[in-house]
Amino acid sequence: MRIAQIVCTFPPYRGGIGNSVYNISDRLADLGHEVTVFTPAYNYSDGASQFADQPVDTEGKFTVERLRSIVKFGNGALIPQLFFKLNNFDIVHLHYPCYGALKAVLLRKLWSGKRMKLVLHYHMDNQATGFKGFIFYLYKIFILPIFVRAAKIITCASLDYIKHSNLGKYYRRRPDKFRQISFGVNPDQFVIYHDNLNKDRQHGVLLFVGGLDRAHYFKGLENLIKALAEVIKNPKFSSTILNVVGSGDLLGYYRKIAHDLGVAKSVFFNEMVNNSKLVDFYNYCDCLILPSINQAEAFGLVTLEAMACSRPVITSNLPGVRSVFKNGKQGFLVKPNDIKDLVRKITIILGDKKRAQAMGRAGRELVEKKYTWVRVGKKLDAIYYQIRFNPLL
Repeated sequence: MRIAQIVCTFPPYRGGIGNSVYNISDRLADLGHEVTVFTPAYNYSDGASQFADQPVDTEGKFTVERLRSIVKFGNGALIPQLFFKLNNFDIVHLHYPCYGALKAVLLRKLWSGKRMKLVLHYHMDNQATGFKGFIFYLYKIFILPIFVRAAKIITCASLDYIKHSNLGKYYRRRPDKFRQISFGVNPDQFVIYHDNLNKDRQHGVLLFVGGLDRAHYFKGLENLIKALAEVIKNPKFSSTILNVVGSGDLLGYYRKIAHDLGVAKSVFFNEMVNNSKLVDFYNYCDCLILPSINQAEAFGLVTLEAMACSRPVITSNLPGVRSVFKNGKQGFLVKPNDIKDLVRKITIILGDKKRAQAMGRAGRELVEKKYTWVRVGKKLDAIYYQIRFNPLL
């Protein structure tokens, strides 16, 4: 089948949405589909391109068309020419939110009618204040309901998230329209190192992986730096460090927070890290921490990457995120914005190596059983064939 994937960001920009579409397209191409990814053309002059070590064409497996935009606002870019691009595709898979593409997709759907088989993947609720928040509200009230009705199937990474999201009421009315397609990881890329470097070091190592731009403010790095300042007050953990892997326009802001809290020498910012080097960071840490502050975080792909490397994880107890692993087995959940709870869970992992190692092993086992991109590709393949050839859909 000819399949179009429409997404707001895509590698070399490092973000969960674009990364998931990259891997989905790669797996679908392996299954024999002709896949084209449509995404706005951005200028990654801020160094985000340093995160990518993969060509956009993936050895010819699928095509990426980066469309020049008329207007850009953050990660939103207006690409009306997409209307003319969406011709003769068997499946059009729109990854929401992708505000700049919505009008073009909607017009194309109205033009094509039933011939256009639209699948909507709902990644997350967008949250903001002020004028930007007002725009998000208008889209939620007027535009999102149209796409919910127009889509043959709505896919998501977590039904737990959907139930608590802007689509909650639609799910309660039509649960049969929703399909959970959990994200994945490549267990052959994110591997376990069997050396003695972790055993030999005398200090604790915490890890944060995520965008440091305004679009990823919700990742909660500020809270993690505050928690570190409390952790190192304990003489037993005074030499603990935090590795931050990420890049963006808020880097200076986070550096200042670390300086003001007196932990600048304990926080290391690593901007230019490709996927190969990222595996090193996962393997040489005691745990990954994803302290997201609200429902703008819907899953957390970095959690899977860390678990694949047999590392315990600490994440916020948020819809979607909390469904990735079992609290107390592969890691810990913490109350969002609760610094004391975060400190307590960090000290448990740093102070109990055997328990941390057991959590790491359980995480790797869970990834191999449930979270691989091969598994994701097969599930989507089945959904696409159902939509394409089932006259009842």
